[in-house]
Amino acid sequence: MRLVLASANAGKLREFRGLLAPLAIEVVSQAELAIVPAAEPYVTFIENALAKARHAAASSGLPALADDSGICCPALAGAPGVRSARFAGVGGAGADAANNRLLVERLAALGDRRAHYLCVLVALRAPDDPEPLVAEARWHGEVVATARGEHGFGYDPHFFLPELACTAAELAPEHKNRISHRGQAMQLLLERLRRSWG
Repeated sequence: MRLVLASANAGKLREFRGLLAPLAIEVVSQAELAIVPAAEPYVTFIENALAKARHAAASSGLPALADDSGICCPALAGAPGVRSARFAGVGGAGADAANNRLLVERLAALGDRRAHYLCVLVALRAPDDPEPLVAEARWHGEVVATARGEHGFGYDPHFFLPELACTAAELAPEHKNRISHRGQAMQLLLERLRRSWG
């Protein structure tokens, strides 16, 4: 099966290709198909993921997979949330560093560094698929001030996992793919794909 990923994020594309390889699903990014990204105007992960999947399916004629994910902090009333990639209002190459810097600054004075990544995945056979497959998962940790690790992307260098005594960016990619929010959500989605699309 060929499936379009409703993202141009190289890190996500790598992760999804690795996760879907055992099912012999070829994942192409919407960027490879010259599809302009969908607008993400919604305040919830599920609404944004559905919008992105529908747009990618309609633009490509292929089944589509969309992921909307981010980091949520209780001390910040769930922020950055759906604005995780744009938290500091900076785009391009400097976005991750700016986002991390702002998150660390905001949490520093609050004393509560708890955080969790949330991932919502949506798979559609067609843009008007009345039965989208949906899976979600959370990965709990805390935000640390000092970046550690060379792997991962986004907030991973500051996302500390107490039970493993390391950040997400210090995990080998294969290990992260098994235990992360995206990895957990993908395992749920794979079960549903086998049952519903098999």
